[in-house]
Amino acid sequence: MKNFLNVLGGLALLGATMMAQAQTTPAPATPAGAVADLQAGFVKSVRGNVQLLSAAGTARTAAAGDALGSVDRIVTGPDSSAAVVLRDDTTLVVGPSSRMDLKEFHFDSTTRDGGLLVSLLRGSMRMITGLIGKTNPDAVRVETQTATIGIRGTDFIVQTDGKP
Repeated sequence: MKNFLNVLGGLALLGATMMAQAQTTPAPATPAGAVADLQAGFVKSVRGNVQLLSAAGTARTAAAGDALGSVDRIVTGPDSSAAVVLRDDTTLVVGPSSRMDLKEFHFDSTTRDGGLLVSLLRGSMRMITGLIGKTNPDAVRVETQTATIGIRGTDFIVQTDGKP
């Protein structure tokens, strides 16, 4: 029940963010499914200086409720962190002085089929896997500068110094 309420609250924040964006900028003409495919999740919380970089290279300051694209980079400053919840209920907590790329995310909520590839370039990250990790653990991968990690558990922490 708690997870359901967390997801419901996250969806409400996401809806409010999307409504606010729709009021300020005209929405492109795309099918509804395409919008869901482009959005991997949302920023749950931010502490300190956190930047989101899109695949196109545009940077924006992260705030709770911001949408996270299927291919985005999260950069945290010293004494900063961010928590992100993906559509399959995976939670990523990115620690201070970190750089993490969400390289691939796709998820079909009907079939529960999907894949997740995260690259931790610098710093630390905690991941609590969601439906993708529970139904198909081989579809969840974490890369670092020196290794690729296959996930078999549901809650783990990775740290890297960013030097090969």
